[in-house]
Amino acid sequence: MSDKPVSRSAPTPVGVVSAGAPAAAAGARPSVMQLVFREKGALYAAYMPVLSDGGLFVPTTRDYKLGEDIYLLLSLPDDPQRYPVAGKVAWITPANASGGRTQGVGVRFPADEKTRALKLRIEEILGTVISSAKPTQTI
Repeated sequence: MSDKPVSRSAPTPVGVVSAGAPAAAAGARPSVMQLVFREKGALYAAYMPVLSDGGLFVPTTRDYKLGEDIYLLLSLPDDPQRYPVAGKVAWITPANASGGRTQGVGVRFPADEKTRALKLRIEEILGTVISSAKPTQTI
C-alpha cells in the first residue's frame, strides 16, 4: 500500500517495503519506510521530545500494532545524510481520529548511541522552535 503525505508540512513517506509476511507473524521482519523531512516545520510537527530517547510521528494508512518493529530511513532538512532507525511503534492514531488528527504511528527511537546522536541532531535543527506551543501531530 502506498502512503501519501497528508499536508504540506507533513513528512513525506517515500515508500514502504514489507517483508511479505504479516508483521504480527512470528519472525517477521519489520517494514521499512523512507521518511523525508524537507522543512523544519514538518520535522517540528513530527518530532516527539516527550519520549526519553526521542521519536517521530509517521503518517501512514498501514495498520501497525503497539510494540511492532519499524525501520525508518530518515532524511532531515538541509542534511544530505540518511539516518537509519530501528524503532518501535509507541502509539497509533487511527483513521478518522478525533480532532481531525492525521492517521499514522508514533515511532519510539531505540536507546543506543547512534540514535542519541540523531536525537541531538534533530534538536539542533529545531533549535528554540522545539519549545514552541504550536500544535504538533504527536502526543
